[in-house]
Amino acid sequence: MLFNSLEFILLFLPIVFFVYFFLNKIKLIQLAKGWLVAASLFFYSYWKLDYLPLIMFSMIFNYSIGSSIINQEKLNIKINPKLVLMLGIIGNIGLLSYYKYFNFLINNLNLVLKNDFNYLNIVLPLGISFFTTRFLLLIFRT
Repeated sequence: MLFNSLEFILLFLPIVFFVYFFLNKIKLIQLAKGWLVAASLFFYSYWKLDYLPLIMFSMIFNYSIGSSIINQEKLNIKINPKLVLMLGIIGNIGLLSYYKYFNFLINNLNLVLKNDFNYLNIVLPLGISFFTTRFLLLIFRT
């Protein structure tokens, strides 16, 4: 489903919009937020269901990184926030690098080593640059 498709404009968007604002109007704010997350995951996985675990992992990983840094005093745990932040950044850059640049790396290795390593059939997941760099932008803004 594309943003400019009729099914998005006439079906998906109005349903998501109506349900979200209806839930907010009856003061079910958390449910409204959950509805948006569920609708977003549905929209993301509509293209290819195989990438739903990828975005779920990324969301849970980034939420865990942020929560552990913010809530370390509340949870009474001793962690080094800079180390956790570095882990989050390395994890996100690693994920993005794998999907965007791994075949590029193989191509360059083949040229330099005069070898014939096989390319991996990596299909770039829809929006991976957006949801990965969004985490990094939030980090560097604070």
